[in-house]
Amino acid sequence: MQDTSPAAAVRHDKVAWQRIAATRKALGRGFVVLASLVLVTVLVVQILHVSGTITPGFSDWRPVLYGYVLWSVALGVGQVMARGERGLRALFLLPAVLFTVAVVIFPSLFGFYIATLDWNLSSLEGPHFNGLSNLYALFHDDYYWNALGNMIFYTLSVLGEYAIAFGLALLLNAEIRGRKFFRVVFLLPMMLSPVAVSWMIGKSLMEYRFGPAATLARDLGWDNPAFFAAPWIARFSIQAMDAWVSIPFIMIILLAGLQAMPKEVLEAAKVDGANGWQSFWHVTFPIMLPVSITVLIIRIIFKLKLADIVINVTAGGPGGATDTVSSFIYRVYRDRSNVGYGTGLAIFYLLLIIVFLTVLLRLSHRWTQRVS
Repeated sequence: MQDTSPAAAVRHDKVAWQRIAATRKALGRGFVVLASLVLVTVLVVQILHVSGTITPGFSDWRPVLYGYVLWSVALGVGQVMARGERGLRALFLLPAVLFTVAVVIFPSLFGFYIATLDWNLSSLEGPHFNGLSNLYALFHDDYYWNALGNMIFYTLSVLGEYAIAFGLALLLNAEIRGRKFFRVVFLLPMMLSPVAVSWMIGKSLMEYRFGPAATLARDLGWDNPAFFAAPWIARFSIQAMDAWVSIPFIMIILLAGLQAMPKEVLEAAKVDGANGWQSFWHVTFPIMLPVSITVLIIRIIFKLKLADIVINVTAGGPGGATDTVSSFIYRVYRDRSNVGYGTGLAIFYLLLIIVFLTVLLRLSHRWTQRVS
């Protein structure tokens, strides 16, 4: 009987690879290396030409695209020639790899390149290389560091959103009257665009002269109910609007986790004499921890991109109190027309997000293992 185990498949691949002629392997590898050298040469020449370092070059970036397509074909052919059957199987992964390189890796590298340019759209000189000057200006930009400080507040606010969403999920998971109706009602804010929310609430309901929220606050004794005049009040108002849009998303994920949780566990806890809080803290919360960690990380990722509500309601004011990094970068592009510096700010922020999320994922994984 034929052995179909994974170990047998590995042995078969090894034997098949050894049967490929050495000349064919060398030819396949050389084909890939040659195509790679051509692509790198075309890319470097174009970069040096655009930056003004050398005169020879291309009028646009189209030859780089052609070189990338030819390199992709050469990579597939070279894999088949050098690896045989394993190379054929690798071709199924090749489109995904090439797509990732085209839409993620190459734009990121191109962003690093733009971040080294002094490129102001309002200038007639055009872009020119300025090294690390944008990075030096970044570290001395108080407004940018103020926006980063605001992001700490907005990110920590996700814990409050999670607590409210968990309470709503527990409520909608219980046997209450009109449960289906309330599920639909609580999901309505998530269906609205943040831009619509910023105008509907920030520019209308919370308008300090005639808005209903300001009128109610004035009737309750607040002499000057300006929600976006004082820094902390403005920051909390922006957070409240963003939370109103985002809490339903957290709630629906947690509700799905609660409904998938085995009922026998809760019934066993009741039999053992656990009250409602004990059942939640020692049974429900630990079981829901993987779902909670997942939805919190997703929500933090979206929070780190917060910009639309800030741009439409306060434009970062008063005095940068409500600014986020994304809204500040937007104003650098719009008001200063500084493409190089704005790209440098975005690249630096991206690196901070990668480091932060990597540390967060590791800490959450250790905590999950410790609790469970």
